[in-house]
Amino acid sequence: MTVYFIGAGPGDPDLITVKGQKLISQCPVCIYAGSLVPEDVITSAPEDALVMDSASMNLEEIMEIITKAHNEGKDIARVHSGDPSIYGAIAEQIERLKNLDIPFEIIPGVPAFAAAAAALGQELTIPKISQTLILTRTSMKSTDMPEDEDLAILGASKATLIIHLSVRNSLAIQRKLIPLYGGDCPVVIAYRIGWADQQIIRTDLQSLRDEIRAYKLTRTVLIFVGKSLNPKTIEESALYDKNHSHILRFKKRTPQGQS
Repeated sequence: MTVYFIGAGPGDPDLITVKGQKLISQCPVCIYAGSLVPEDVITSAPEDALVMDSASMNLEEIMEIITKAHNEGKDIARVHSGDPSIYGAIAEQIERLKNLDIPFEIIPGVPAFAAAAAALGQELTIPKISQTLILTRTSMKSTDMPEDEDLAILGASKATLIIHLSVRNSLAIQRKLIPLYGGDCPVVIAYRIGWADQQIIRTDLQSLRDEIRAYKLTRTVLIFVGKSLNPKTIEESALYDKNHSHILRFKKRTPQGQS
């Protein structure tokens, strides 16, 4: 019996991995995070499977179901949104599984920030502009940030920031980042990426809070901040430059006598 932590992707059922979908279709027990995972993702579960929404459960209740299934020799599909390793709250579940000697496996999923970049239709790492992405969040009631990971400290790098779980902290984001990035720095607000009602809002750092209020956004939002978000800011990579050689492609030489 194994517990499979399955990344369901950002919401679009077509974005779950083949392996993840296969396991859902095989496991006799399926526990999914219904507040973030649409039911369409778990419709392939066996007709006689025990399918439960964990949105209203606490950790002890979830572990009770898992332990019971383990004692009955049943595999479990534990379905999380996005990729389980990013703000998936699986660490405490894994710790309990280890203590109970229950096998587990993590099946990666498409993270929301990658799906948002696809919806934007652009690359996030632009040569000479930004080659670094920082996935972070801000302090909220449920989770404090380590002192060394304060947004002002991370922002000093001028890297592209992808801020999770922080839509209610837009004013604090502005106060900490405008002195570093400037009020005209491009910002993307990505709402419910992968769902039918997804929205992509392009704005700037100075207007971030106003846009969030105008669209009445209160949850399920990613905030991207960085110069690389300007679709007109393009520096070509050397990777495909005809004058650039690497181990799989040698620079073409001009025949003697030609120029």
